Amino acid sequence: MKTDDLVAMLATGPTAAPRRAAGRRLGFALLAGLPLSFAILFADYGVRRDLVQAMFWPMFWVKVLFPLCIAAAAFVAVQRLARPGVPVRRAWIGMAAPVLVVWVLAAVAWFNAPPQDRMPLLMGESWRVCALSIGLMALPVFAAAMLALKSLAPTRPALAGAAAGGLAGGVGAAVYALHCMELTAPFLAVWYVSGIAVPVALGALLGPRLLRW
Repeated sequence: MKTDDLVAMLATGPTAAPRRAAGRRLGFALLAGLPLSFAILFADYGVRRDLVQAMFWPMFWVKVLFPLCIAAAAFVAVQRLARPGVPVRRAWIGMAAPVLVVWVLAAVAWFNAPPQDRMPLLMGESWRVCALSIGLMALPVFAAAMLALKSLAPTRPALAGAAAGGLAGGVGAAVYALHCMELTAPFLAVWYVSGIAVPVALGALLGPRLLRW
């Protein structure tokens, strides 16, 4: 590129990259990372034995769908943050709303339970490994999403990294839900949300370092 052309391009200010380019690259990243997340599930964890029966329980679908809703909103946010000058708009609300819904369900369950039952509702039997397992299953999608962002043009790298973490965390939590036996809202509100928050924080931390132009 000639110097005069570069100066002219910079003088026009930031312009949005094509929407479809960002969506395609992030879609390919999701398609590349998701099979690896399932591979971790099947190789190291396995699906719950009563999966077919559990699919008839409303709380099972809450456990699966609330992180998928976070992932869907995060995908929209990442697409927008991957293009200079494109506002995120309500995608952040879309990421926060499922968390708020689960917190409300958790508060109702907590205060309606007898005092002696509250801690078992919160801790379950797998609280020690839940957040770590979600982070592990989110890792392939997180790495693929960050690589896709690296090839695009994010001008807000910390936010872009956080949104990529939200996408990965939501996918990882939904995959882990196929193994997890816990079905109480307080458990989901603390340990699932914590597991999703780990890649969000990691993305916000690594974004400025890895996504710089």
